[in-house]
Amino acid sequence: MAEDMQEVPQLALEAVIGFNGHVFSGLKVHPDREHIIYPLGCTVIIKSLTSGKQDFLHGHTNNVSCISVSKSGRYIASGQVTFMGFKADIIIWDYEKKEIYARLVLHKAKVEDLSFSPNDKYLVSLGGQDDASIVVWNIESKEAICGSPASAQSAGHCFAIEFTNLNDEIFVSAGNGTLRVWELDLPNRKIRPTECQTGLLKRIVKCLEIPNDDNYFYCGTTSGDILKVNLKTRLLNSCGPVKQRFSKGVNSLKVLKTGDILVGSGDGMLTLCSGGNFKTIKSVQLEGGVTSVSLRGDGHQFLVGTEAAQIYSLSYADFKPELIATNHNSSVKDVAFPFGSSELFATCSQNDLRVWHAESSKELLRITVPNITCNALGFMQDGRSIFSAWNDGKIRVFTPETGKLRLIIHDAHSMGVTAIAATNDCKWIVSGGGEGQVRVWEISQKSYRLIETMKEHKATVNCIKIKSNDKECVTASSDGACIIWDLVRFVRNQMVLSNTLFSVVCYHPEEYQIITSGTDRKIGYWEVYDGSAIRELEGSLSGAINGMHISEEGKHFVTGGDDKLLKLWLYSDGEVTHVGTGHSGSITNVRICPNSRYIVSTSADGAILRWRFPQPS
Repeated sequence: MAEDMQEVPQLALEAVIGFNGHVFSGLKVHPDREHIIYPLGCTVIIKSLTSGKQDFLHGHTNNVSCISVSKSGRYIASGQVTFMGFKADIIIWDYEKKEIYARLVLHKAKVEDLSFSPNDKYLVSLGGQDDASIVVWNIESKEAICGSPASAQSAGHCFAIEFTNLNDEIFVSAGNGTLRVWELDLPNRKIRPTECQTGLLKRIVKCLEIPNDDNYFYCGTTSGDILKVNLKTRLLNSCGPVKQRFSKGVNSLKVLKTGDILVGSGDGMLTLCSGGNFKTIKSVQLEGGVTSVSLRGDGHQFLVGTEAAQIYSLSYADFKPELIATNHNSSVKDVAFPFGSSELFATCSQNDLRVWHAESSKELLRITVPNITCNALGFMQDGRSIFSAWNDGKIRVFTPETGKLRLIIHDAHSMGVTAIAATNDCKWIVSGGGEGQVRVWEISQKSYRLIETMKEHKATVNCIKIKSNDKECVTASSDGACIIWDLVRFVRNQMVLSNTLFSVVCYHPEEYQIITSGTDRKIGYWEVYDGSAIRELEGSLSGAINGMHISEEGKHFVTGGDDKLLKLWLYSDGEVTHVGTGHSGSITNVRICPNSRYIVSTSADGAILRWRFPQPS
């Protein structure tokens, strides 16, 4: 099987919805002013601001932790996290060719920050707290010149590093009680630090900004104030604002041509303040703590990334935020298409469920229920409502146009609602819970009633599928059983047992067979009539299978799971025809759209990927 995988054709990736807003200064504008660069899981995405076209840089083995773009725009550098005791890679990418220029391996566990020298000669990298070293790399020879511990024994960890704008040999580092200016001594292959004197001030510095003339530099702190330090004398010049500090700390700083400073703070405020006394000129509130601020061109326009995975664009003149990208900021649990329509799809995650326009990847509707996770959702066949299963034990039904709450079923299950499906006549909802019960509800315009509770499963019900005539349904559970229920008499028709935690089950469109999958990585075909096994396929070489879906005509099905690969199979032959690589988290769910034009897959890192469905030639 492993040998076959190499020759299987790749699925074409059409679009990605996702942005990791927790990476500080992760959103960058390329010097050509046309593209933005940002991380998502292990991938670095380059997106055109005009056409929205995306390019993907794959190469990291774990989440990207920092990104830097060189002054000329020729190179992008990105660092990653890894497991304790392992080396974390830095990759320098060639921007034009969109491929790896060099892979630099020295730091352990995490790369905290990166910075290019002004003339693209050197790259300086800072390791995380388990590594705590600074290394200067020669970009041309792709080798390390020298390294040194980032801060003195008595000081805390270092968090930020930044090259000056005029000199290839001077850079600044800052962190918890440490602030240093370094000079590179190339002939002796050494870097020599000078401590900056801040007197009695003790601060934890999160970000650095050096204006173009290199006279002063600014430090943003977790206490919500800004330090201004003279770069020549290495002395603290001023600290402010004195009264109105920035709430939840300064996460990002940018100095404009006018000398004013843009400050992004942890409470979601983006503030323009004067460079002299740090007085606020204007400010705007955004959703989620601001983690990156990036200038486009000379700063007439700037792009802001927040922890809520939103990307905003603001112009200097009117200072009004315009949302240019919205994304899920935590694991996406489920995805669903309306009956017979491929233009829209809905996804759900912690706090909310969202409806997307498939072609443009734009968010059309967001329904928020704070601090509660939505485990599963679906559209009624008449298209009049979206039903959803939540971990607080409630079933909520919304209208799809406005997102208004139409109906709420309290205490539907005692340990959270984990799976949900609706009959084709739109009158019943079948739900499964964490305690293993399967319940059938009759739904009318404003009221509901419990018709029957079916107790048979011993553990969480993970998936429910209903037959097209509404007379039977199949449920998959973590207790190693798949049960086919009679929805007329509400009894068990058939039971399929296997030594696995079933995560997903599907009816073949002709409904005489079901296919199941779960943690044992096997795909099982079963006869509906007597529950006998027809055959078993090896679904994945590593990791459980979490999502599976059969196409409308029943020729193909797709699977995705913890191995992060999307696989397209022929149903009758049981062979993989195409593989999609691109996810950087475990795949949580997959769906083929009703007209079989594309496949949508969702993952645990909050990404939604759209793949082109291969058309038979």
